[in-house]
Amino acid sequence: MSAAHHEVGGALPPHAETATLEGKNKVMGFWLFLGGECVLFGTLFASFIALRNQVPDGPTAQHLFVLSTVALSTFILLTSSLTSVFATMALHRNNLKQVQLWLAITVLLGLGFLGLEIYEFMEYVHEGHTFSKSAFATSFYTLVGFHGAHVAFGVLWITLLIISSMKKGLTVVTAPKFYVAGLYWHFIDVVWVFIFTVVYLMGKVGP
Repeated sequence: MSAAHHEVGGALPPHAETATLEGKNKVMGFWLFLGGECVLFGTLFASFIALRNQVPDGPTAQHLFVLSTVALSTFILLTSSLTSVFATMALHRNNLKQVQLWLAITVLLGLGFLGLEIYEFMEYVHEGHTFSKSAFATSFYTLVGFHGAHVAFGVLWITLLIISSMKKGLTVVTAPKFYVAGLYWHFIDVVWVFIFTVVYLMGKVGP
């Protein structure tokens, strides 16, 4: 039996996600992809910083932001990063059930984060903070919304991985998929820490 067909309970090698050349290439390629994502988010951050004080007649960040809500969102997302770490640890123990459990919790936390973000946006719109209200509003929704879209994509991706793993199990072919999904989730968590700091904390403090 080839290494690619080792199932759960079999003798999967340590760090199965990079046990094959294909797995190593997937992980390396994904790191390159994340490098490109850093450039995109860097551009959005630079645009927001340049435009964050351009509020001619609309509500300002000091007026809009409720840090308690954003802090709760941050706590939920950072907790989901921890559960994804537990999933990777279970992957290294060749324990598919634990991988599925921790990833399912990660998905639920991600959905909770998205729910709070949608609620937050609805409150802002009610306050008159629409996408085209000001340069600040446009740059805010573009940056934070772009991140939210990444979270939604991650939730869908991980959900599909969980469903697929019920049939395919844990092998040196499927292990890299779980691993790079975990890297992606950590990336969007790190980006959120910067958003929380640059957008919300700096915005609440003011110029």
